[in-house]
Order: sequence, then structure tokens, then C-alpha cells
Amino acid sequence: MERGYDRRTLCKTLALGAGAACLTAPPAHGAPRRRLKIGHTSITWGFRPENAEPGIRDSARLGYHGYESLGEVLQAWEEKGGLGRILEEYNIPLTSAYCTINLTDPAKRKDEIDKFVRSAKLIKKYGGKIAVIGPNGVKRPGFDFRASKTGILTTLNELGKALGDIGMVGTVHQHTRTSIETRDEVYAIMDAVDTRNIGFGPDVAQLAAGGADPVKIVKDLLPLIRSVHLKDFLGGPHWAGYCPLGQGKVDIPAVMDLLEKSKKLEYVMVELDPSPNPPMTPFETAKSSKEYLQKLGYTFRA
Repeated sequence: MERGYDRRTLCKTLALGAGAACLTAPPAHGAPRRRLKIGHTSITWGFRPENAEPGIRDSARLGYHGYESLGEVLQAWEEKGGLGRILEEYNIPLTSAYCTINLTDPAKRKDEIDKFVRSAKLIKKYGGKIAVIGPNGVKRPGFDFRASKTGILTTLNELGKALGDIGMVGTVHQHTRTSIETRDEVYAIMDAVDTRNIGFGPDVAQLAAGGADPVKIVKDLLPLIRSVHLKDFLGGPHWAGYCPLGQGKVDIPAVMDLLEKSKKLEYVMVELDPSPNPPMTPFETAKSSKEYLQKLGYTFRA
């Protein structure tokens, strides 16, 4: 299999430039000028198709630069004329969508890739560039990653080829209670997968929740990162233990300083899991994370 590059050598030797970008307002409180655009994912408002409009509305109202949907939601809206009219109404672009796929069952491989590509075509239709790859859930106590690794890589490589054929990129998103969760599993997959059309899409708070150091993983795999879910982790009773930025244990400033050096990353997507009876509304959590990022020098749309 042709490999894009030697990951370990590249991660140690590649000098990455931050690049320049024109921003609409000066950084807050003397913070350094930033290049990356900040968007928001959909799940903070819920997973159902009817949750899409409130999420798009609030993200646009707060000045986020983009919105990430779910593959199933895009397909559900397509039956009603498509999500495009809502995005146009609130004047916010679709950047990406999170699409689940079974990576461990070879018998389902073709159907799963076909389903994923259908979602990827809708992402592209509405202007997005990234299809975030959500691994299938597994029973972690009895899950044998070593036995599943070859099959996972085969599915990812075939998916990458299919995505390349339509001009899209997929990003592997490690996730709790799935077939790619731990630090070692992340390295094993990203060291072996064909990276021409498959990148890495870390969730930094989920890395922290699993006991990994998100700063080290972001640093090691920086050249492969094409998407990011950005939230904080506290281990509290709300939002599945996660929390708005700056309220938890993740070293968000260090993560963002590293991500600013990436040449392939355009958007970083703020995210927070939904929660029953939370102390803050989805709008309030998105606003809190926005204000935190403004202190780091990030700008938002007027």
C-alpha cells in the first residue's frame, strides 16, 4: 500500500507555519492573532432532525463560522427538500458532518461504505469538505482490538478510496465505547491507514476522559489532523462528564497553539454533549465557549 509519508519522522521534523488570515476584529485582551475558524457541532442541541434548526440558528446568532451536522440528519432533511434552505436562512456554512460506520463486521463493509458515501455526497452538496468517521460501538470489556485491526484498516482504506473518488476527506474520530477509543488504538490505526483521503479527527475531551494526554496526541499526529471536536472534560454530572471550554481539565490553550500550526486544518468545531436538566441551555454553553476562545484571540462573525 502506498503511504503518504513516514508519520513518526514527519511528526518530529516537519516545520509547520501558522499562516496568515484576515480577521474581522482584533484579538481580545492582547491575545495573539489566530488563523483557525471556530465552528460548532450539532449534538449540543440534540441528535434528531428537528434539532438541526435551533442549532443552526444559535450557532449563527453567536457568530460561529460554520456548523457540523450528522449524516443521518442530512439524509432525513433531504427527504424534506434538504438542509440547505435552513443554512441559507441563517447564513452559516456547513463544514462537515459526523457519520457512523461499522468498521469491524466485514459482511457489512460494502453496505456501510455505500451508506457513508451517500452522506458524504450530501456534505459536499452543501459546501462541506469533511466527513467525520464515527466508529461503531462495541462492548469494550471483551473487545479484541488486535483481532479487529486488520478489518478496521481494510474498511477505512476502502472508504478512503471511495471518498477520494468524490473529492471528499474522511477523518477518524476516536470515541468512547467504540472500536477506536484508546491512545494505543489511535496510534495503531493512524500509523497504518492510507492517509491520502483519511485523516485524524480527534475529540480532545474524549481523549482526556479516557486517560490519554490530548496535548501529546495532537502534537504527535498534528500533520494528520483534518478536523477537531473541541470541548472540555470535568467528570461532573452534566453533559456526560464534559463541560464548556475553560471549565475542565483539558489544556485548551496548549491544544489550540498546536492546532494553529497545522497546514491542513481550517475549522475547529466546538462541541458539548446534550444533557438532561443541564445548568445551562445549549445557547448558553455555546456562548460560554465562544467567550473563552475570544480570550485566546479567536474572532467570530458579526
